Amino acid sequence: MNATEIRVEVAPELHLFVPSARRVGATALGTDGVSTLGHVIESLGVPLTEVGALVVDGREVPVSHIPRAGESVRVRAVARPQRVPGAPLRFLLDVHLGTLARRLRLLGVDAAYESTDIGDPALAARSAAERRVMLSRDRGLLRRRELWAGACIYSTQPEEQLQDVLGRFAPELRPWTRCTACNGLLRAATKEEVADQLKGGTERSYDVFAQCASCGRAYWKGAHHDQLEAVVERALSMRTQGSTQGG
Repeated sequence: MNATEIRVEVAPELHLFVPSARRVGATALGTDGVSTLGHVIESLGVPLTEVGALVVDGREVPVSHIPRAGESVRVRAVARPQRVPGAPLRFLLDVHLGTLARRLRLLGVDAAYESTDIGDPALAARSAAERRVMLSRDRGLLRRRELWAGACIYSTQPEEQLQDVLGRFAPELRPWTRCTACNGLLRAATKEEVADQLKGGTERSYDVFAQCASCGRAYWKGAHHDQLEAVVERALSMRTQGSTQGG
């Protein structure tokens, strides 16, 4: 089959996915004449979860578009904040993103997390069944068609990961309302209700407690509270700055 040559320009935000030779503006690319543009883009290494508009010769086209000879394609990054239609915004994180999951839960964001490697098919199936946005650094997982929605986590640093997710999806933040261990909702609890989880010093020093309605874990403002408070304050400050700039 004769190759169909097109020209492809990838947005700078997506350059980390493509070979260095394709980071210099529009470059020639041979296609087979039958594959969709979505398939062509993925063959370059770019997960479609990261792709926004696909513009061919000045007009926006769907991923199902079949490229024709001579067309010029611009691959744009997903728009931010990204809106995920059809379900409440909630996430599913793979085994490598435990710290990010705990920080999202700290902020009151619905973040399911698999602490063991259950495999890509099972993760994708859960994403679809529960309509959760799959967060992962695994490009292969993000290419699975059965995903409800997905997003690549670019950084290996938890603080940068959190900033990226908050900036991309702008989820509603309700700090101190979720269990960081299981994602369940917290409720106010008396000291008597959680007494079996308290050591002597804690029982004498604290009077305000919360308890997870799902797993029963108790929470109070302990030794690490200042560190957690700092995470919350940075996230809320980022949200305030984003709202100000957006307005």
